[in-house]
Amino acid sequence: MIPAIFKTPKTRFTLIFMLSAITLIGFALMRGVLLIRARPFIDDLTSDWVYIFGQGLIYDISFISYFFIPFVLFFLILPNKWLSSKIIKYLVQAGSFLVLYGLGFCMVAEWCFWSEFGVRFNFISVDYLVYRREVTDNILQSYPVFFILPCLLILTGFVFYLIRPAILGSLTLEESFKKRTIIAGLLLTLPLISFFGINQSQRRFSDNNYVNELASNGPYQLFAAFRNNRLDYRQFYATENDYDLSKCLKKQVQEEGRMSGEDTYNIGRYIKAPGPAKKLNVMLISVESLSAKFLTRFGQQEDITPFMDRWFRQGLLFTNFYATGTRTTRGLEAITLSIPPTPGRSIVKRPDNNRMYSLGKVFKDLGYDTAFLYGGRGFFDNMNAFFSGNGYRIVDQSRLSSRETTFKNAWGVCDEDIYNRAIREANRAHRTQKPFFFHIMTTSNHQPFTFPGGKIDLAPGEGKGGSGRSGGVKYTDYALKQLIKQAKKQPWFEDTVFVVVADHCAGSAGKLGLPVEKYHIPLFIYSPKHILPKEAQALSSQIDLAPTLLALLNFSYESFFFGKDILSPDFKGRALIANYQKLGLLKKKELLFLSPGKEITRMVLGDPVLERVSGDYPGVRELMAYYQGADYVFTHRLNRWAESSGHLVQNKASSPNRYMKKKTGIENILKAAGYFILFSDRT
Repeated sequence: MIPAIFKTPKTRFTLIFMLSAITLIGFALMRGVLLIRARPFIDDLTSDWVYIFGQGLIYDISFISYFFIPFVLFFLILPNKWLSSKIIKYLVQAGSFLVLYGLGFCMVAEWCFWSEFGVRFNFISVDYLVYRREVTDNILQSYPVFFILPCLLILTGFVFYLIRPAILGSLTLEESFKKRTIIAGLLLTLPLISFFGINQSQRRFSDNNYVNELASNGPYQLFAAFRNNRLDYRQFYATENDYDLSKCLKKQVQEEGRMSGEDTYNIGRYIKAPGPAKKLNVMLISVESLSAKFLTRFGQQEDITPFMDRWFRQGLLFTNFYATGTRTTRGLEAITLSIPPTPGRSIVKRPDNNRMYSLGKVFKDLGYDTAFLYGGRGFFDNMNAFFSGNGYRIVDQSRLSSRETTFKNAWGVCDEDIYNRAIREANRAHRTQKPFFFHIMTTSNHQPFTFPGGKIDLAPGEGKGGSGRSGGVKYTDYALKQLIKQAKKQPWFEDTVFVVVADHCAGSAGKLGLPVEKYHIPLFIYSPKHILPKEAQALSSQIDLAPTLLALLNFSYESFFFGKDILSPDFKGRALIANYQKLGLLKKKELLFLSPGKEITRMVLGDPVLERVSGDYPGVRELMAYYQGADYVFTHRLNRWAESSGHLVQNKASSPNRYMKKKTGIENILKAAGYFILFSDRT
């Protein structure tokens, strides 16, 4: 079963050759299994499989060559008399076993990650490593971990048993330093070639996202993702003259308010309402993963949202509304700051993200009790630091007493628990005769989809009889019903506006470009005494929520928002949607998007063809104005307010958010490995 060269090893480097061969086989098997899963989304497998396995092999070899650098150096410098010592033998055997087990663990992790996101490891996996507690609990509650790990242990033991004789044999060889240097030099040539010759642009061969993902290597992408989660906009994206794009952007966001000045991308202005303000209470609820497709109004046939299906007819429903991104932090960013997504990680997770002009700032300046309520631990995704740094009071899972917590899972308390706390917070504010603005972020509609039993007619959890996503959605619907039921009993109900919006859709993977249908979410505004039932069909996205809500309340305020009031007569339908690299503008049935490598791409919805276009194509200037402008505004700190005055300022520097200075051990390891191994990944 073992090749003869490994049965009678000729060099101490035999172990590296064996582990490399086994790893290549494992990566190829993983790619084949994922290809079977993605087969329905690949049109021409007869030609694509060559690229998938050929390019994939290149990435596999590249990662392996980097990974084994310490092993090569170890065998190069270790003297012959030490190599055959008992300590070295035990260490080498233990290391070999761990490498084999790690390979198996990595393959299982990739399978699970693909199941949830439809891609290889990316920046999400980096975040998942950083926030270990939530992710570990989620994995334990979602998968049969205590069955999988022992099985991996047995399989690893079997493979190790087969190669152990060759390992021990190679450790007894006398090998001159000259010979070791030649072999080590050849092995170290591979990472050198990879350093200069391999980069991320080579995984954009196909217009089909699934093909490109299959041609990647999961561990390689993990380290590349850490480096690329902070993309330099001007280095990687097509740009135009700032002066011209600034004028274009100001034209797009111009309202009744007057611009503060002629400075580049300075869209600061004062919005003057036509009449007196309606100082109503507001409960803004960001619902985890509430795709529009879950509602009967948008085609759902399983009746998993019975309450929302009825309730959404009683208020203002926006039917052509889109999430700006694919993660919770992107939704929070767009809703709170009304700014287009910049490439890489969300502003919520970046340092120096405090005192930004936000929706909460408007309410706080008007005397509102302004709070962010989250069912999970606010340390996750830097939520507490972001919201507290922008004027919100924080109520998260750690602030809930054991008496308030009736159910919790990996991601936090159930929706009912955080809603009940919101009711109590609202009653407290009402007793002090202070209006409130509460932004609530839920957690229940997230894998592992567990929730209190006996609430709905579907079983919680995944597998073993659990209802999975359907149960999560139906419990989410049930919890909203209980919130409104309880709110109607409170003295503040008639003067409260309820806003329901998803943070993002339940899935984001798609075949081409940006899969527009996987950004479609509902936006619903309800206040029976103040808002008449209606459907608004204008094409819009999350950056438009804040200006629309403030217009409904007839507020006058200082604005640095990129969005506009959807209900305004001069609103021109468009939606900004993006993932962590592709930045898109949707208008009618056409999507334009920017990609790393300074590419500009066009696609018509329903047409499986991507077309590269130039900067002169209609709509490209508007597309670039939004995203180049957002990058400029953030990096030049234009939308900041002075702590003393509370007014907009353009600061040139500030100390980084103190909450973001601390890095975990995993983050430091990934940072070091990402920059050392993948520094050549220019795109």
